[in-house]
Amino acid sequence: MNYVDIIKNGIVKENPTFVLMLGMCPTLATTTSALNGMSMGLATMAVLICTNFVISCLKSITPDKVRIPVFIVVIAAFVTILQLVIKAFLPDIDAALGLFIPLIVVNCIILGRAEAFAAKNTPVASLFDGIGIGLGFTLGLTLLGICRELLGSGSIFGFVLVPETYNILLFVLPPGAFITLGFLVAIVNKLKN
Repeated sequence: MNYVDIIKNGIVKENPTFVLMLGMCPTLATTTSALNGMSMGLATMAVLICTNFVISCLKSITPDKVRIPVFIVVIAAFVTILQLVIKAFLPDIDAALGLFIPLIVVNCIILGRAEAFAAKNTPVASLFDGIGIGLGFTLGLTLLGICRELLGSGSIFGFVLVPETYNILLFVLPPGAFITLGFLVAIVNKLKN
């Protein structure tokens, strides 16, 4: 199995945000700015990479009856570590993402990849799958955050590009997330076809 293809698969063919439509709660809630979207994507990617690797290493010793609880415990351990690191070193990101960091535990992308890929493949292939899916999710959230921040605040990553009089507040509010995501999914589908 080619590792570059595994990464490309996660970014393009099985992009969690625009193709699989997974992880919509953090996608819609945390993308009010490009920085928040990128931060959430990177946090999820870190957990995904570590979880995939460990679950792939444990697959041969994990009984089928307790497979899912083992997956959840592994995911929860990495999310706890991540949350403590973010609280200690990135308090602004912690304040911006808030409850969505611990909710990574129940993110269907992570459990889905553990079940669909990591439990059936080698640790190295699972590591690359985590990188690919994580990059796809991070790119999706960052792009959504860029669009919402530009339209709603007139800036990208905090750098003002458009005067305040041209900002459309709707795009930094929850309905703006749905509208922006809908347009981005339509554009992705058009480009794929």
